[in-house]
Amino acid sequence: MGKSKVLVVGGTGYLGKRMVKASLEEGHVTYVIQRPEIGLDVDKLQILLSFKRQGARLVQASLSDHRSLVDAIKMVDVVICTMSGVHFRSHNLLVQLKLIEAIKEAGNVKRFLPSEFGMDPALMEHAMEPGRVTFDEKMEVRKAIEEANIPYTYVSANCFAAYFAGNLSQMGTLLPPTDKVLLYGHGNVKVVYVDEDDVARYTIKTIDDPRTLNKTLYIRPPENILTQTELINKWEKLIGKQLQKSTISQQDFLSPIKDLDYAQQVGVGHFYHIFYEGCLTNFEIGDQGEEASELYPEVNYTRMDEYLKLYV
Repeated sequence: MGKSKVLVVGGTGYLGKRMVKASLEEGHVTYVIQRPEIGLDVDKLQILLSFKRQGARLVQASLSDHRSLVDAIKMVDVVICTMSGVHFRSHNLLVQLKLIEAIKEAGNVKRFLPSEFGMDPALMEHAMEPGRVTFDEKMEVRKAIEEANIPYTYVSANCFAAYFAGNLSQMGTLLPPTDKVLLYGHGNVKVVYVDEDDVARYTIKTIDDPRTLNKTLYIRPPENILTQTELINKWEKLIGKQLQKSTISQQDFLSPIKDLDYAQQVGVGHFYHIFYEGCLTNFEIGDQGEEASELYPEVNYTRMDEYLKLYV
């Protein structure tokens, strides 16, 4: 059998760009949706044209035009959705229900990978308001996929390095602190940091792999399972300087949440689950899951000490 043909929905976005690149590098015929709603967004157009130069095929379709979606889906074997689910950018998770309706009608898709790529929502039933909306909506999308008997792979990619590693997991910035750093609790909870390019590489590996059919792929590269303190130590070693450390208790971290705006409240809730509760590493992967670096040892994933060199 030849390699699957892939359609990326949300291909001009933060993760979508990487997914298109990884798909092309793995030799898949790769289609990217070009939406008429692009209007005068010249940056998105330039990204689409760069895909075309790399060999991707652009297909005109819109999430608000069911027929165009069905026609686009009939051209491929696999659909990957990378629409944003974070509140400080855009939050479009439930728009995927339209995509699921089109996949159901097209009837030819052998694998659908919805927009997940964070914590496993199936393990977040206890999550705090209002941040739990992310997990509730992802579970609503899963329910629609499974009720429609659409073959799937869910990808749990944990903490994107650009948002959590380069800044030493400090909120409100993407850059590493120069003098002072805040530790959540004792800074000793294990977290999983993953380079976004590696998220895309691992994801594309799954699409023709029967081992990941109707399962969750957890991206947990063993050398990137680190406490916040271990991450800071790597940075200090790189810059040859000790940062001044302070700690914030769980209670003090959560107490101002009601005074924050909605997007900030969501972020604080997610940080709490990651850095105090340890939601990324406090469970064993069961029969319905697989671990990416075990399945695909050929992927030479980026270690965080190497990643942090970008910021020196």
